[in-house]
Amino acid sequence: MNIAVFSVTENGRQLSVRIAEALGAEHRVSRYCFHKHTDDNAAVFWNMGSMVGRLFERSDVFIFVCACGIAVRAAAPYLGTKPDDPAIIVMDDGGRFVIPVLSGHIGSANHIAEILADSLGSTAVITTSEDEAGGFSLESFVAANDLIICDGKAAKEISSAVLHDEKIGFFSNYKHSGLPEELTEFGVCRTGICIDANTAVKPFDVTVNLVPKNVVLGMRCKSDTSAEAVESAVTSALDGIGIKRISCIAAVGEVPELCSFCEKLGVSFKIYGSAELDGGEAECEQIALKSGGKLIIKEKEFDGISIAVSETPVFLDFERKS
Repeated sequence: MNIAVFSVTENGRQLSVRIAEALGAEHRVSRYCFHKHTDDNAAVFWNMGSMVGRLFERSDVFIFVCACGIAVRAAAPYLGTKPDDPAIIVMDDGGRFVIPVLSGHIGSANHIAEILADSLGSTAVITTSEDEAGGFSLESFVAANDLIICDGKAAKEISSAVLHDEKIGFFSNYKHSGLPEELTEFGVCRTGICIDANTAVKPFDVTVNLVPKNVVLGMRCKSDTSAEAVESAVTSALDGIGIKRISCIAAVGEVPELCSFCEKLGVSFKIYGSAELDGGEAECEQIALKSGGKLIIKEKEFDGISIAVSETPVFLDFERKS
């Protein structure tokens, strides 16, 4: 994940260094310091709100080492919808508390807060209701298993039903671990979870459809291909498959716009050389299959851009943490 750490004081600057050290092994961490308290390894800002705006679309997590009100005012103008907003975490510059403010589950703010608390000797202040109750959390499960919520209103009803001890139905053709006690595959339930690529399946009166993010694209295009051409070709190739289902794009050779497109989507980008392929035709199919999935769309060409699509296996693990 791309993590942006903001600080405004000298204590905050020092703490931001420790935050970067705690998270840097697994994530891309960038530090942004107020111009009066900065160092050579941080970018400088004069106006926090403006800097947050510049980074908003390409950041997965914002960590603010400052007063909560400052952080909220800096991020508020750019907030959109719950599934799309980045995680927002606030820490006091004394390093005593780590507070997930936004996107606790889907954006992994709660999980990152707990990592920081363990690493820095701080206290994670988790306020989401499912965590307080200690029961099944739909959003935590979604984040941990790379799923997409297709109906936010239905998702809220599921969370409400859990808090009111109502049994939740579960339907999926994907393999999965044992279900938590709140879920059942048997009997008649008013509300339920359906995990399937087909969002038209509605087994319950209130069904929250979850779709796996398990689509891999194998691509080949010229190095001067434009960003607009890449996006148009991908949309055409997927032929109704949601672009949010892409988990990875693999390419033959390095193409700058493909890399930028992956950053925009927040998906991984893999590059393969000709020596890693068998020398035959359908190179895009070969690299699309290197993730261990099955081919669902054979290689096609869209205005000079070749694309093949595969789907990786799904295993739903209710014990997995995001």
